[in-house]
Amino acid sequence: MENTLYIGMSREKSLRTSLDIISNNIVNATTTGYRAQNPLFEEYLDKQRGEKEALSFVMDYGQYDTTKPGTMQLTGGTFDVALSGPGFFGVQTPDGLRYTRAGNFTTNASGELTTASGHKVASSGGGSITIPQDAKDIAITDDGSISSSSGVLGRIMIQEFTDPQSLAPEGNGLYKTNESGTTATNTKAVQGTLEGSNVQPVLEMTRMIEISRDYQSIQRLITNEHERQRGAIERLGRVV
Repeated sequence: MENTLYIGMSREKSLRTSLDIISNNIVNATTTGYRAQNPLFEEYLDKQRGEKEALSFVMDYGQYDTTKPGTMQLTGGTFDVALSGPGFFGVQTPDGLRYTRAGNFTTNASGELTTASGHKVASSGGGSITIPQDAKDIAITDDGSISSSSGVLGRIMIQEFTDPQSLAPEGNGLYKTNESGTTATNTKAVQGTLEGSNVQPVLEMTRMIEISRDYQSIQRLITNEHERQRGAIERLGRVV
């Protein structure tokens, strides 16, 4: 077996995964409520038949989010809501309940409160929230309760989780988890404000440069090994 080549290829694969994640972070540097993602790797030991020592490969097995909050941006929008604390908004999707930190909400043709991508914002009871067309002086309080001059209209679902890393990103700012969240006690809703992305572009660009250098180093290793093997074959093939 070409052990050096296999080890090099495993490292290249892990670098490609890192590059994909970093590229996605950079693209979402201005996305509301986006949280930077980071790859997770571990050593994988494989004992080859006939070998005295196991080979050490690189295996990527997941990713985790940077949970540091993004910068709060004052917008003044009636349905713009940021979360101060660890909680997440509940969102209704065709695939079930999902969660998001992006609070740039709007209303659909039926007056239901929705996310920017059109999913209904879940109420504290799991239903939807309807905003009457003639509603005036709409206010959203710390616990997500929405009211107008006519009275209370509903309350946005805000959930907290014991393990924030259990929330797996699904795209469009949505997260899925099997963990049962609890009603937020350490999170406050802030009307007229949005949470920006927590991506640090300069840091991500630095990481991208490091990956490029590592990839070039692995390429040189593989090329040198290839040349070594070719030279050995040429010498063995010479007629004495």
